[in-house]
Amino acid sequence: MSNLKIEIFGPGCPKCMNTQELFMRALSEMNLPADLREISDVEQMIQRGIMSTPAVFINDKKVSEGRMLILSEVITLIKKAIQ
Repeated sequence: MSNLKIEIFGPGCPKCMNTQELFMRALSEMNLPADLREISDVEQMIQRGIMSTPAVFINDKKVSEGRMLILSEVITLIKKAIQ
């Protein structure tokens, strides 16, 4: 299984930090390695077409934008990405 690449885009606000914590928790519970990065660079957000944060990309595919996720949704997104 290849390593997951997860990028969380946002300015470092509480919603973005919560999203990152959810992904760390889900990966830990699933015992999966991943390259998890928080990206706050506005230029990168513009280049990726992000209109609202937090935005989440898994393996370079946008899977969520502008909404708060819950743990079960995060687990589902990760499972879809590794299928």
